[in-house]
Amino acid sequence: MREMSVMHGITASIAPVFFKAACPDCRARFELSAGALRLAIGASRRTTFYSFTCPECGSAVRKPAGERIVELLTGGGVRTLRLHSTV
Repeated sequence: MREMSVMHGITASIAPVFFKAACPDCRARFELSAGALRLAIGASRRTTFYSFTCPECGSAVRKPAGERIVELLTGGGVRTLRLHSTV
């Protein structure tokens, strides 16, 4: 558990964030920490997605991420890559 200084002399504990996920290959359901997920934000819906490795079968999973998913993942501390288009 991380600690964060709120005001001088006072600390607050921040609980780790977990996200529910499922693997389309083996159909396992599990919770992943923010560090186990990656978020890529592109210029379109097709290029905005999150990814992770299934802890059960080891498959690389990539799923589309709409606005709400992007908001939840970024707010939960998931590492984000912003994709830039070449002109």
